[in-house]
Amino acid sequence: MTTPAAPVTTVLLADDHHLVRAGLAGLLDSADDLRVVGQAADGRQAVELAAELAPDVVLMDLSMPVLDGVEATRQMLTADPAATVVVLTSFSDQPRVADALAAGAVGYLLKDCEPRDLLAAVRAAAAGHAPLDPRVARALLPSAGPARPADELSDREQQVLRLVTKGLANKQIARYLDISESTVKAHISSVFRRIGVTDRTSAAIWARDNLPGRPAAPSA
Repeated sequence: MTTPAAPVTTVLLADDHHLVRAGLAGLLDSADDLRVVGQAADGRQAVELAAELAPDVVLMDLSMPVLDGVEATRQMLTADPAATVVVLTSFSDQPRVADALAAGAVGYLLKDCEPRDLLAAVRAAAAGHAPLDPRVARALLPSAGPARPADELSDREQQVLRLVTKGLANKQIARYLDISESTVKAHISSVFRRIGVTDRTSAAIWARDNLPGRPAAPSA
């Protein structure tokens, strides 16, 4: 009996430096479960290719001609709220980090990260998590405001967040709520941005302290 092939995560690269794109493509394509399906040299091309190719993950540089990475990310998320963008850049200054996350990026990595960390981040983003370089997280801490109240989340976002706290995967949440998995990803990304967290563990802690009442976990 033939063992079914593992699912492959498709990736779109957006960076105006050809050498950088070539290096990233070589690294990603060396992994059996990752495949680069497109490369963009500027932000506008990235938006167009994302619409055409519907990649699982977009690796987005911030400093690009025609359209920068922040605006390209914003346009991608406007066109497809379920799009998954991870910013990969050499800029670690706080305003650019905040702008990228506010635009809809689910994660933020620096270009000097370890190759294994980059591969892990792409896989994590595709699985619905929010990879964030610890150095970037520290840059965000000084400006972090108080936790937002639960009433800023929609009823559906609260439902999804409660199920996240129970440890359910996106596919299980989608089945339980009778919605698509991509819709679940979009809700989770929105929740993370609204409450100011970057991963499921932090979201669960926030929910424990801020969400009124927690229903029993549904059966998986």
